[in-house]
Amino acid sequence: MLLSTVVGALGVLLMTIDGPHEKHLEELSAYFQFGLWWITLGVASSIGLGSGLHTFVLYLGPHIAFFTIKAMQCGRVDLKSAPYDTIQLKRGPSWLDKDCSEFGPPLFLTEDGSRVPLSSILPQVQLEAILWGIGTALGELPPYFISRAASLSGSKFDAMDELDDSSTENGAITTHLNQIKRWLLTHSQHLNFFTILVLASVPNPLFDLAGIMCGQFGIPFWKFFLATVIGKAIIKTHIQTVFIISVCNNQLLDWIENELIWILSHVPGFAPVLPNLVAKLHAIRARYLKPQPPSNIKVNKWDFSFASMWNFVVWLMLMNFFIKIVNATAQRYLKKQQEKEIAALTKKSRSD
Repeated sequence: MLLSTVVGALGVLLMTIDGPHEKHLEELSAYFQFGLWWITLGVASSIGLGSGLHTFVLYLGPHIAFFTIKAMQCGRVDLKSAPYDTIQLKRGPSWLDKDCSEFGPPLFLTEDGSRVPLSSILPQVQLEAILWGIGTALGELPPYFISRAASLSGSKFDAMDELDDSSTENGAITTHLNQIKRWLLTHSQHLNFFTILVLASVPNPLFDLAGIMCGQFGIPFWKFFLATVIGKAIIKTHIQTVFIISVCNNQLLDWIENELIWILSHVPGFAPVLPNLVAKLHAIRARYLKPQPPSNIKVNKWDFSFASMWNFVVWLMLMNFFIKIVNATAQRYLKKQQEKEIAALTKKSRSD
């Protein structure tokens, strides 16, 4: 606490004094806001026992896709003005609306147009993906700590009771989830670093249950957290990022196209038509990926844009998320009050 107070006082003092250090403080503040933004999005995605916001679909995935498409159009990857030049709370990236002529001539050119390799695009969006993954790992800690505290106090985590109650429901999905739950309950005492790493490395909606099991059976914190960080921030995020880049970079689509062409070439009647059809598709793709010439025409943008509608939808989802938290807290409080009343009535009836 003393160190934090000294550092905070020193930061306030440097911000109030004019001097050559101001530009360094602004740069440091920009990096801090950048890291805090992506980590917060990761926490919001995984917190709440599966009821959090899907911020990968809302923010990180579109950011990777937009950067990849822009790099393909311009034929180069040095689009950012700084590593923190990404989408944030109140502003978008500076490179998104710029013309390709402002960055210079394309650096990656082939006969078919711009072909930016995956290995060149990945480092440009890797930091955002890792920070988001660290946030998702931090969001998995509350179930672990609550379950561990419940275990140390000799009680049972409420989520375990809810999972037990859900076993009476019908449906194929519920049956499958209960089978996975029973497997985790059976093997929970044998959870090790590798098991947690595997569960965290794949898209797994029941990883909260694994965190609850780790807390319930006393798995050391650093073993659980380190495996979760490696699985979510290194392995899982890179799998998702590489997939989006491959789709937007046409590498995966080219592979699918080649496989479809090979299959259709063996179908009677399609072989003579394929070359002309493929040539037209390639011409259309090259026209859309070709860098557009600069234009001096100013277009009046409607205030009621897609961005404003999207922000409105995101705020609605945030409000729904907080309402769920408040309702869940109120239901737990009401449940405890009812249990106390039932216990008091039971005790009174026995005494009578």
